[in-house]
Amino acid sequence: MTMGQKAFQINAADNVATALSEVAPGEITITGEGLKDKITAAEVIPQGHKIAVRDIKQGEPIIKYGVPIGTATADIHNGAWVHLHCMRSNYDERSSHLDIYTGVPLDQEY
Repeated sequence: MTMGQKAFQINAADNVATALSEVAPGEITITGEGLKDKITAAEVIPQGHKIAVRDIKQGEPIIKYGVPIGTATADIHNGAWVHLHCMRSNYDERSSHLDIYTGVPLDQEY
């Protein structure tokens, strides 16, 4: 088990928390307003990215800051990385056309 991994849940209503450093698979301590003290990361999650704190069904809102910020485009399991590959942003229409690791637009030729 990797020790000292943490994520911050901003609001108790959120279904995601933010990784405070890169997270490896294993136990994570949840700080902030979350209802859980710990969850298990299912995969590597980059620093600053979202991790699901419960199962999220396809079509459900992704909730952060206590408000919907996007919609799940696939079922997301508790402890999974939540990013452009499994959600659509409510605020950035182009987000689904960006590379999930680099942010480079994939809908344009250079």
